[in-house]
Amino acid sequence: QVQLVESGGGLVQTGGSLRLSCAASGSILSRYTMGWYRQARGKERELVAHITSSGITNYADSVKGRFTISVDNAKNTVYLQMNSLKDEDTAVYYCNLLSGGWPTLGWGQGTQVTVSS
Repeated sequence: QVQLVESGGGLVQTGGSLRLSCAASGSILSRYTMGWYRQARGKERELVAHITSSGITNYADSVKGRFTISVDNAKNTVYLQMNSLKDEDTAVYYCNLLSGGWPTLGWGQGTQVTVSS
């Protein structure tokens, strides 16, 4: 069973930046679509970005132009670079492997991102 571990969250001021990391336990990233999700308190989990095995990326409208997803296959790690952060980006962020557009692995602990002015 592949395991994913998220890290890199923290407290940041409005307008600031963070880079999240998702480390995979095996060499899978070059074969699958990977996604970053987030869940704000009281809201449903949403997909904010994903990247296919061929490097095609897609973003939710709410983060387009501010977030960038990337993969380092040598390090088995998926990144989410978040710039121009807004208060509404505050959430727990998770990564997962996608199949048919749906997450396929159990959810990890995620990493908390708090944006405050």
